Amino acid sequence: MSGDGDSSVAEVVERELQLLSPAGRSSRALAEQLLDPEFTEVGASGRSWDRQSMLSALPVMEGAADDGPRYVPSEMTGTVLAPGIVHLTFETLLDGRRDRRSSIWRKLDDETGWRMFYHQATPVPDA
Repeated sequence: MSGDGDSSVAEVVERELQLLSPAGRSSRALAEQLLDPEFTEVGASGRSWDRQSMLSALPVMEGAADDGPRYVPSEMTGTVLAPGIVHLTFETLLDGRRDRRSSIWRKLDDETGWRMFYHQATPVPDA
């Protein structure tokens, strides 16, 4: 990958890391900037989320408190699927629990920038 693809993936990785941080999870204003209006998620629990339910829940979910457990991401890679569409895959560790994650980000215009359109988390079973 070269040129615009590299910068698109780098921007999306930066935004994904913001959503994983306590600051990103506890700030509704920041989360509103990062989640697409049509956002959906299938969580590690199997629960389906839409944008409004996620915005309400993020501040009280694990990983939102400065003094609590934090997400530790690893193996984050991204692929540009089409202009304005990036797919990220990675793993997270949070308080001893590992999940495999997949996010699709889209950029509709330069004003709003990259926003998470879809996310899925799948628990990694103990070895």
